[in-house]
Amino acid sequence: MCSKHFGIHKVCITFVEKFILMKDTRILNKAADNIRILAASMVEKAKSGHPGGAMGGADFINVLYSEFLVYDPQNPSWINRDRFFLDPGHMSPMLYSVLALCKKYTMEDLKSFRQWGSITPGHPEVDVERGVENTSGPLGQGHTMAVGAAIAERFLAARFGNWMSHKTYAFISDGGVQEEISQGAGRLAGYLGLHNLIMFYDSNDIQLSTGTDAVTTEDTAAKYRAWNWNVIEIDGTDVQAIRDALTAANQETERPTIIIGKTIMGRGAVTESGECFEGQCSTHGQPLGKSGASFAKTIANLGGNPDDPFVVFPEVEELYAARAEELKKIVAERNAEQAAWEKENPEKAQELKDFFGNKLPELDFKTIAHKPNLASRASSANVLSFLAQNMKNMIVSSADLANSDKTDAFLKKTHPFVNGDFSGAFLHAGVSELTMAAILNGMLLHGGVMGACGTFFVFSDYMKPAVRMAALMQLPVKYIWTHDAFRVGEDGPTHEPVEQEAQIRLMEELKNHAGKNSMVVFRPADSAETTVAWKLAMENFETPTALILSRQDIKDLPSMSGDRYDDALQMSKGGYVVCKDENPEVVLVANGSEVATLVDAAALLKNDGIRVQIVSVPSLGLFFDQPESYRQTVIPAQLPVFGLTAGLPSTLARLVGANGMVYGLDHFGSSAPYNVLDEKFGFTPEHVAGEIRKFLKK
Repeated sequence: MCSKHFGIHKVCITFVEKFILMKDTRILNKAADNIRILAASMVEKAKSGHPGGAMGGADFINVLYSEFLVYDPQNPSWINRDRFFLDPGHMSPMLYSVLALCKKYTMEDLKSFRQWGSITPGHPEVDVERGVENTSGPLGQGHTMAVGAAIAERFLAARFGNWMSHKTYAFISDGGVQEEISQGAGRLAGYLGLHNLIMFYDSNDIQLSTGTDAVTTEDTAAKYRAWNWNVIEIDGTDVQAIRDALTAANQETERPTIIIGKTIMGRGAVTESGECFEGQCSTHGQPLGKSGASFAKTIANLGGNPDDPFVVFPEVEELYAARAEELKKIVAERNAEQAAWEKENPEKAQELKDFFGNKLPELDFKTIAHKPNLASRASSANVLSFLAQNMKNMIVSSADLANSDKTDAFLKKTHPFVNGDFSGAFLHAGVSELTMAAILNGMLLHGGVMGACGTFFVFSDYMKPAVRMAALMQLPVKYIWTHDAFRVGEDGPTHEPVEQEAQIRLMEELKNHAGKNSMVVFRPADSAETTVAWKLAMENFETPTALILSRQDIKDLPSMSGDRYDDALQMSKGGYVVCKDENPEVVLVANGSEVATLVDAAALLKNDGIRVQIVSVPSLGLFFDQPESYRQTVIPAQLPVFGLTAGLPSTLARLVGANGMVYGLDHFGSSAPYNVLDEKFGFTPEHVAGEIRKFLKK
């Protein structure tokens, strides 16, 4: 077979051992070639995809799955399984092929790669039953999710014992190493000493359009050593070198491990004339037949039949069948150990079951006390303090803003993770919002924990790729976004979110694959609404939930029932009537701090005899999910509707309708005290009342 070599792995062995090793190596190489054949064939049949990387990474993935990765062939969701996170999702043919050897996919599944209704999409989508642990999105997120999973494992092991210790494996590429998120993932994993994390770096020096030498001269090994990683450099095509590296990595007890394997893009590819076509950029992102290689000759070179390439070789089938039998014994031993622990610790055993079953304890949110007229970030802090004392499996993180986004209220009731100690429940992520969000995704993919993370709302822009991934994977991450709107004030326009609410609320309109709104977004109007927003967020296990909170104090809203908390419970329908005059002639709609502004403006309008109905809509998505009959009681179609928002007017456009009006901000903010900005931008009760009068006169 055409191949480039990176040196010979030397070991002192006897003749007999050498013979066994040669036989063993032959079969493993045959299995890796089988993966290469299947991967290349999938792409060729689909006429779309990325064969080169999959062919280069086949050697590592084969050794991992045939010898090291521990999982239950009969119970894919077994909580104590090792996890494998694929970062470069374009290498999906490699993953689907090895999982086909594990009997997770059929040859027909592989043949339908990238087709409508297929369970083998172009980039993997989380499917634990078939062995896919993560949806692979933009490069860099997959291995960062792995960091999150490794943290979750340490968190649970600290509470239930080392019997449930297991490994998290990750696979990263040259592109993933370049993505900025890799710095945050590498830094945090090294700082925390995640020795349960093992990552393979598929270093083939090829990108989609160039070699890596066109963009970097970085010493990757030195970088990871500086981050406190155990660095192992090997020939990533050498079976024994891979085996030795994985063995050493599994024995590491202090640091995460990165195995830097020199691999070959398009390993085994040849031209029509039989010349070597390895290491070519062209094999990265198109079928071999379009790259300059010959598909038929390559398949033949790898030992397959070009006319019938979707075949598992008999000796390869035997290899994976033997591993399946071995896994049954390993799983049985671990299950016996768990059973013995459960017998000795029945209460802990039930707690563990509840954690993985997403069962909430009794949480009486109504008992949470607030001082009058709080900033919603301060109200949120009171709720977080309550949750820290009542949610034993909740992890909260902040991107170096805990004392400002008020997640420190949770931290004060626990302590942060540090190297060697995961008995706390708080992650200091540092200034790395995207990393933090991706890590939270990994925590929830692992299971057994709940997660929330906080930062300023304007920095949600940095988080958006991971937020989108959470929505796509239907992960119930809780986002705590404080310092909303222009009232951030003195910090100026760089820190004043104007368009962000409109952007994130688009996720409320976007459906996930279950047909539900991909995200729930709450912008609460006072302490009662903030408490209920948290209640609804904690009860939501189907999608991410975002809380958009104020920096400045907000007046508590009046109560129609006499109990503001009970009023706010109507938020479960997205929007509700806060207060109303008899026979109202206009509906005033807002969310967040603007609702209180409408209440004050209504008092001025009352002097003119103008009767109003004031509506709070903290979640537009939930509101539009309600029956038309309910929405008509809240915003009657026969009445004119005036909306007020400190964001873009488009935020409320759907609520007010074609004949309504939205008074909002259509420009960036400025640096000044927030009450001065209220005056300058026209968000005082007096100015708003004037705008309503003008609207009604039209």
